[in-house]
Amino acid sequence: MANAATFQCSIITPEAAVLECDATFVAFPAHDGEMGIMTGRAPLVCKLGIGQLRVETDSEKHLMFIDGGFVQISGSNLSILTEQAKDAAQIDAEAASTALVEARAMPNITDDDHTAKSKAVQRAQIQIKLAKSR
Repeated sequence: MANAATFQCSIITPEAAVLECDATFVAFPAHDGEMGIMTGRAPLVCKLGIGQLRVETDSEKHLMFIDGGFVQISGSNLSILTEQAKDAAQIDAEAASTALVEARAMPNITDDDHTAKSKAVQRAQIQIKLAKSR
């Protein structure tokens, strides 16, 4: 049960609820830059970008990689719906480095190619950064 200084935070992927906790602070990559949330925030719906998610509780901090989606804040509930949420401790730096090499080798002919390549490079770079931060 959340106290006055916390809010309910739920991180959900298509496969499962990845994290549900009483948070004191959450920072996530919005589509247009990083956004931080504390208790008492006005209602909000926001498109997510690709990047690092930080969730702080009274007793611990969670660092995760998330891959797009949406955020909704309503009352004392924060819901993060994302395609992928991976704890930083579960990221394999070697696999992320391989993914970066593969992303940089992707074709870049059409606008769609450019978008896909940019997102793949961004995903890999963020995962490498998170893997090194452990």
